[in-house]
Amino acid sequence: MLRRLRRPSPSIEDSLWQRVRSATPWVSALDDERSERLRALTARFLHQKTITPLAGLSLDDAQRAQLAALCCLPLLEYGEAGLRGWSQLIVYPDAFRVQRTHTDAAGVLHEWEDDLAGEAWDQGPLILSWADVQADIAEPDAGFCVAVHEMAHKLDVLDGELDGTPPLPDAWHGRWARDFQRAYDDFCMQVDLGRETAIDPYAAEAPEEFFAVVTEYHFSAPDVLAEAMPDVAAHLVRFYGPSPMTGTAA
Repeated sequence: MLRRLRRPSPSIEDSLWQRVRSATPWVSALDDERSERLRALTARFLHQKTITPLAGLSLDDAQRAQLAALCCLPLLEYGEAGLRGWSQLIVYPDAFRVQRTHTDAAGVLHEWEDDLAGEAWDQGPLILSWADVQADIAEPDAGFCVAVHEMAHKLDVLDGELDGTPPLPDAWHGRWARDFQRAYDDFCMQVDLGRETAIDPYAAEAPEEFFAVVTEYHFSAPDVLAEAMPDVAAHLVRFYGPSPMTGTAA
């Protein structure tokens, strides 16, 4: 009888992983067990996804692995199922420009351009600005991490709807939806009143952006998030695991 040979799991050699850890504060702050879990997810990412630099950008193996590791940070508890549904990471040297269109209630078509640091298509690629990724790494406790922001969108849409709620067990889904809606409504009110907020006002754009922005704060300024939105912060600790930056000052 012929037996089908099991393919070995993809892996990352020790020297390459040490380069990623030393160059990436969120990764270097992980304990050994979670670092090894991230290492396995990063290897799976590099095996499954095509990383495509554009506009003259060149990425070496360590930089590709660093990008993959950042994208996998939100998957430490969720696992590699969070990688399904897309196949390509596109990387621009700097912020990239996209054309937007919108037809309002009166039927008038509006067109404009946006400069973006990142974007995630529902069933398409994840897109990042390399310069913005590096700026986030330079200030790892400032509340920003575009890679995990866009990965939050990828997790959000896994249940078929981009609505600020990733796939969750039914009982948890109800509590999440209640607590996030309450926090989102209160946050939007604060922004509408012109009050200064501890969290980036961009979170008021839509429920899905609220989820993505607070995800950034979970990983890069968790103490700020816990003080501003304790219920939201508690859900994210359960969903993502403890932040590697807990206890640092923003």
